[in-house]
Amino acid sequence: MAVKAPRGTSDILPDRVKLHQYIEEQARTVFERYGYAEIRTPVFEETGLFVRSIGEVTDIVEKEMYSFQRGDEGTSLTLRPEGTAGIVRAYIEHNYPKRKRFQKFYYLGPMFRYERPQAGRSRQFDQFGVEVFGSDSPLVDVETIVLACAFFDSIGLEDYTVRVNSMGCPACRAAFRLVLENELKRRRKDLCETCRERLERNVFRVLDCKNPECKAICAGLPTLVEHLDEGCSAHFEQLRAGLEAVGRGYEHDPHLVRGFDYYTRTVYEIAHGGVGARDAICGGGRYDNLVEELGGPATPATGFAIGVVPTLVAVEKTETRALKSKLTDFDAPVPVTVYVVAVDEATRRYAFRLLEHLRRAAVAADGDFEGRSLKAQMRSANRMKAAFVAVVGPDEEARKNVSVKRLSDGTEATVAFDDVVTHVKHN
Repeated sequence: MAVKAPRGTSDILPDRVKLHQYIEEQARTVFERYGYAEIRTPVFEETGLFVRSIGEVTDIVEKEMYSFQRGDEGTSLTLRPEGTAGIVRAYIEHNYPKRKRFQKFYYLGPMFRYERPQAGRSRQFDQFGVEVFGSDSPLVDVETIVLACAFFDSIGLEDYTVRVNSMGCPACRAAFRLVLENELKRRRKDLCETCRERLERNVFRVLDCKNPECKAICAGLPTLVEHLDEGCSAHFEQLRAGLEAVGRGYEHDPHLVRGFDYYTRTVYEIAHGGVGARDAICGGGRYDNLVEELGGPATPATGFAIGVVPTLVAVEKTETRALKSKLTDFDAPVPVTVYVVAVDEATRRYAFRLLEHLRRAAVAADGDFEGRSLKAQMRSANRMKAAFVAVVGPDEEARKNVSVKRLSDGTEATVAFDDVVTHVKHN
């Protein structure tokens, strides 16, 4: 039986890699324009970090984490299911709260969750996002929302929707939890089996259920925004005013929650209809208590995460001509400046020497390694959009020169081997 990739994972083949690289390059460019610095943390952390940050009574901690034990160390480790916890750990461990409290980071990398594979959702998935530490200003939340939108705009994505809400502070939620539990217990028999479990253990997760019957029930429930205290209510109103001030459209979704326990006050999603029922391509919000809960000083913080694959699914559903043209370009072979053609088998070593001479001078070059005919090699040069073809045969090798042809206009020249680099760089 042939060996296949594990269920819930996929190979990213060369034509798709270029598309991923384009998405990542756009993210880096936009994030750095907004003053964010890249941070890289390990792909695994101590399991306790995620239990403490995400919440013990969550689907991720209970069902979806890839954890393993190192017998020689006696430590349980977990492949990271999300990026925030590890970055908060690094922020504390490297003493940022004392040396430079306000920090803006971005990250890119793989995450791991054991969940049912579906369109745009895998067990290993690439994600990128930002984290901001040291400010409780709602304008920082506005900046992260605007930043995420700037990224989506940079890749030509259209028809996405920004949804915002407030989850208040722990005091707000404690009071509202009682209201929510009382309302949902009256409808318990109408809830799905998963939500009946959530009702006893983490009632706010019921609000995040995608089951149509549960969504209909939740739509008629009281909302947390109606139970915010004065400070949380003012923070949310300033968030909305900030979005309006910069002309960023949004929807207030009073039933929007995030699945992690660490969120406080602002929560938001950016959604796209092309992804399917689970339409969020970006999720974020504020987590003002997490740094302190993980052993650091009280430090307000906020951030978001964007899934690469859901974003690509949304991109490919976007009906814009410019974007479709760009996507088509990713199927093309890697372009080169010079394609080196060997006339016969005897001159292949000379051709290979020329290839390395060009590459060491930072000229993108490629050639034939299959022993193909002259005609087939010329077709490869055209397919790779080479600017020049460098032809070598017995005569060229004997005279230590190269026949160089510029493909744009057919201009040909015989150039000394040592002068080829200069010729292709200045012609």
